[in-house]
Amino acid sequence: MPPSVPSLPRRVARTLRTSLFTQVLCALVLGIVVGKLWPDTATAFQPLGDGFTRLIKTVISPLVFCVVVVGIAKAGDLKAFGRIGVKALVWFEVASTAALVIGLVAANVVGPGKGMNVDPSSLDAAAVNQTTGGGQLPSTTEFVLNALPESFVGAFAENELLQVLILACLVGAALLHLGHTKVPKILPAIDQAQEVIFTVVGFVMRLAPIAVFGAMAHLVGNYGLGVMKTYAKLIVLCYVAAALFVVLLAVALRMVTGLSLWKFLRYIREEMLLALGTASTESVMPRVMQKLRRAGARDDAVGLVLPTGYSFNLDGASLYLSIGTLFIAQAVGVDLSLGQQVTVVLVLMLTSKGMAGIPGSAFLALSATASSLGAIPAGAVALLLGVDRIMDSMRVVTNLLGNCVAVFAVSRWEGALDIERAKKVLDGETVAEDLEGGDEPVPAEVPAQKTKETVADVS
Repeated sequence: MPPSVPSLPRRVARTLRTSLFTQVLCALVLGIVVGKLWPDTATAFQPLGDGFTRLIKTVISPLVFCVVVVGIAKAGDLKAFGRIGVKALVWFEVASTAALVIGLVAANVVGPGKGMNVDPSSLDAAAVNQTTGGGQLPSTTEFVLNALPESFVGAFAENELLQVLILACLVGAALLHLGHTKVPKILPAIDQAQEVIFTVVGFVMRLAPIAVFGAMAHLVGNYGLGVMKTYAKLIVLCYVAAALFVVLLAVALRMVTGLSLWKFLRYIREEMLLALGTASTESVMPRVMQKLRRAGARDDAVGLVLPTGYSFNLDGASLYLSIGTLFIAQAVGVDLSLGQQVTVVLVLMLTSKGMAGIPGSAFLALSATASSLGAIPAGAVALLLGVDRIMDSMRVVTNLLGNCVAVFAVSRWEGALDIERAKKVLDGETVAEDLEGGDEPVPAEVPAQKTKETVADVS
């Protein structure tokens, strides 16, 4: 007799129970509905999203430290690690500059702010100061000094990823210098700590749907959907420009590694949806690191390139900043010359590197750019207050994909990528866990038509 086919309600219930993607998607829709219908109540759900992000942030620094130390020690070549860092910085600079140029070209062609004829004196510049908390972007010297740790514990306590990376490099280099005979127990202990942290991440990820619901309900309840009508032209332009940049990323990934970005998107769809829902790429960093390693990227490449990209490779933010600068100039009737637009690119190339982790950093970067030009009133930056939060989805997706592509590209460039394994994983094939690192095998997604049971998402 043919095997009985589960009823539709059973299949739906099983999918909801086992698929993180489905759970997060349902939470996303439910959050939008609650935020639209009960906006006053919906804003009270913000702590759900904030709490989840705080839990994830507690494990990011120790995880990055463990992955980098183990990667350096097992690779056994500190020079190779240095080459990975240099190649990553080169890739980051090229990618972020390309994003800035695409944004400027798009804003010049479409002109999202033309015809608005805004009087700068009617704008509330104090609202920008309130959003940024009166802060400012660090200078180049301050940025470099802030990357150097003052204390071992302080770097972890303050979640300063660049400082943690430097400490990890020093510890990894020390382990290589001493060798396994002098400190035989240190590396296994760090390796085991890494496994404990990944397990904690798996526990926390079970709360992801609740976090997405709270974050989306707060967003829609607090900002509403009406702002999308007012700034429709700007919003559409930003998202179309981001889509164009993602296409360029796909072409670059195919040319450098032969891998498909669309298959990779399917592979990390749960993490991508979670990042969209919480408007934070940090919330998915541990899981993305784990998946990149399973997809054939070597530990040292993943541990260095991905966290560094969170500070140096903000492609989505670069797109938004270049378009936003021209938008506010056009809105107040300022026609920027070619020379001034080149200045915009140069200024944003510097200011965008110090944005990570600073409240209201986009407005600080825009204010700094406006001041450097001397032609745009500083108060005009307030024009973007109403739409900035809507742009988070575009920035999150573009930043995350840009950094993941950077990991694959730099790994391939350095010979630290198992191409055959990567293709099998992205094609949905189940592969044995053959990366050194002791991760538990996690089956790849198997097409539904080939299996009777749904493969549960395993953290």
